Amino acid sequence: MEEVPVEIACPICGKEGQVRMMTHIDEIPYFGEHTQVTILCHACGWRQSDFIPAEGRKPGACHLVIKDPSHIRARVVRSSSCTVRIPELDLEVKPGTASTGYVSNIEGVIDRFMEIIVMVTRQCYVDDADLDDIKKLQEMHTILLELKEDPIPMSVTIEFLDPNGHSQILHEDAIMRELSSDELEDLPVGPESPVFSQSDLTE
Repeated sequence: MEEVPVEIACPICGKEGQVRMMTHIDEIPYFGEHTQVTILCHACGWRQSDFIPAEGRKPGACHLVIKDPSHIRARVVRSSSCTVRIPELDLEVKPGTASTGYVSNIEGVIDRFMEIIVMVTRQCYVDDADLDDIKKLQEMHTILLELKEDPIPMSVTIEFLDPNGHSQILHEDAIMRELSSDELEDLPVGPESPVFSQSDLTE
């Protein structure tokens, strides 16, 4: 992908003239044409990627109840503006200033949650946290790990909420819905770095 200079200072290190943008248009199987946009700084190494569908979409939510081994293999596109939740375990990952998009499957989403739980658990041991809190984290990790078993002993819900409408779960059992006005007001929209529309990327 060819790098194009972007006339902004790096949002991380503040250096001028070091930010570049790369775009790559690709057909993502089952999802259609997407443009992958990567913004990077050659001074500090900061990088941010996102996926923008060729067809505009409305703000929306998508959820899938994981209760069958086939659900683990369901493909997903998660944009940098998407909040991911597992309501039964009270787990939530919101897009922050360093949020980045990715294409994966449900198993990959579960693995990301498990990595966070392991990291938090280690910190709890360092901080001499309450043993009940550590036990709860270990139980959540076990539940997520068991989602990869056949049969799955306990079902949980993976929910994507995207105010930009760029995120999807591809499975016939996945349910799409519109976001409510209250949800739109509460949901973060991700990084505040420059946002490029589809028309900007194709001109």
